[in-house]
Amino acid sequence: MKITKRKQTWEKLDADKLYSVSDAVNLLREFASKKFDESLEVAVRLGVDVTKADQNIRGMLSLPNGTGKKVRVAVFTSDKADEAKKAGADIVGGEELIDKVAGGMIDFDRVIATPDMMSKMSKIARVLGPKGLMPSPKLGSVTNNIAEAVAIAKAGQIEYRAEKKGIVHAGVGKMSFETEKLVENIFALVDQLKKVKPSSAKGQYILGCSISTSQGPGLKVEAK
Repeated sequence: MKITKRKQTWEKLDADKLYSVSDAVNLLREFASKKFDESLEVAVRLGVDVTKADQNIRGMLSLPNGTGKKVRVAVFTSDKADEAKKAGADIVGGEELIDKVAGGMIDFDRVIATPDMMSKMSKIARVLGPKGLMPSPKLGSVTNNIAEAVAIAKAGQIEYRAEKKGIVHAGVGKMSFETEKLVENIFALVDQLKKVKPSSAKGQYILGCSISTSQGPGLKVEAK
């Protein structure tokens, strides 16, 4: 039976081995699709209890090398539409945009709103909330500084959030990036998670880290 190159590559993998981040990225390149530019995904398991409010980790991070992903930004505002459009927002509107979203129109990846719109946006909280799109002052997505918020979102800002079992999932770039840039993005995320460690979290904090491409295998990495 003919052994394919892909199968030979799979045989190189050791599910129990702890790879260096750079070695893991380079090995995953052998699995990356030639048909499209796959994303590199990171999963960090934290020693936190997300059922406790003070350990429910969530925030925003601007990666040093961006994500490589085109981000469509929607801005909800009553009086800063021109500022939003000049900053590069893809969709801008007020109450009429809220009605469109309530009707099922979600053609954006990030949402920014001016403070005066938040009471009105309660109408679509059940639509945006489950998708992680509801703007929040804590995340910097409720602001009057629309130009800066749009620029940051477009530049490669990601949201990190501890989900069930304390796992944080995030896309940190494209496989077309140089290995060094992907490594920098990964450690930027890990460093940020260290900075926001809850004081109430006891014992080991970073329990494990793995990386994978969009359609490839996962590899455990040393990223503590």
